[in-house]
Amino acid sequence: MEWVRGDTIGSGSFGTVNLMVLKKSFSKSPLMVVKSSQTAGFVSLRHEKQVLDQLGFCPQIISCFGDEFTVENGEKKYNLFLEYAKKGSLADRVKKSGGSLTESDVRRYVRSILKGLSFVHGKGFVHCDVKLENILLFDDGDVKIADFGLAKRNGEKQRTVEIRGTPLNIAPESVNLNVYDSPVDIWALGCAVVEMITGKPAWKFEPGTSVAALLFRIGVDDELPGIPAELSEGGKDFLGKCFVRDPKKRWTAEMLLDHPFLAGENDTIEINPCHEEEEEASTSGRCWFEEFSESPRCPFHFPDWVSTQSTASSQENSSFGSSFSSYVSSPMERIRELACDGPLHWSISGNWITLR
Repeated sequence: MEWVRGDTIGSGSFGTVNLMVLKKSFSKSPLMVVKSSQTAGFVSLRHEKQVLDQLGFCPQIISCFGDEFTVENGEKKYNLFLEYAKKGSLADRVKKSGGSLTESDVRRYVRSILKGLSFVHGKGFVHCDVKLENILLFDDGDVKIADFGLAKRNGEKQRTVEIRGTPLNIAPESVNLNVYDSPVDIWALGCAVVEMITGKPAWKFEPGTSVAALLFRIGVDDELPGIPAELSEGGKDFLGKCFVRDPKKRWTAEMLLDHPFLAGENDTIEINPCHEEEEEASTSGRCWFEEFSESPRCPFHFPDWVSTQSTASSQENSSFGSSFSSYVSSPMERIRELACDGPLHWSISGNWITLR
């Protein structure tokens, strides 16, 4: 694969993130990003590649397209090719929104994040670094979890005492027992929700305060992160299920997906393919046919369509649906209409509707 390294859009302890474009692509727009590091420090990136390969595809997780080594300016680099999130991160989104998001936006984003975490935990992994900077946004409103460089197997013992992830989002059991299992992602999600609502970290961390003092508050004290007063009662209860000090009593991703706070919310922005059409498009059937899995192949191939005795709600769904029902008879009536003494005239198409 021949590609060109573009502008740098991010950096970290692992190395840098650059836009990339395939040399033979017709489009000069970035198709992917390349995460690179010198070979001496590529362990984290290689680990991320292995985790993503074992996880497989999930709509709420960033996709990996492979890796390779290159030599640039005399230096050997390890490169990991990842999906490009044009809209940046949730942290960027919060800043551009003036420091806070609406509760409806928070619900939609949280639902997608939880679906991704549920998938990750179901595969036996823990992300270990859930934060707004690692949640990426796409043009269609989707959000996906990224940066699996610190991910680990659930239940796997830590060989050394270390801090995985961001101290401001770390869970009490990680401070006290050096434990990083799936509940730590839920605690960190709660911290991310607070930041989405307030634009500030869940823990008050004044400039000059030592990390040790923060970890003492998280691990030793009975203090919990502050729950925003402006959040709805349902939102406050949701955070209460995330901020449970005992990881065994903390709600799981699957449980939180059923929490009333998320009830009735979609995880992505709904895009109506007919939204930008003129009003008469609503009666043309262009949207109405989107409901069906396949187009009929013959006059009798209507497996998912209802007969003329449709309900009032379905008749109100669209003016086209109401008018079309007058054309569709019961199967027996259609057979009777086809039965005649003379030859059939298939050229008469007054009652036929073109689908393709």
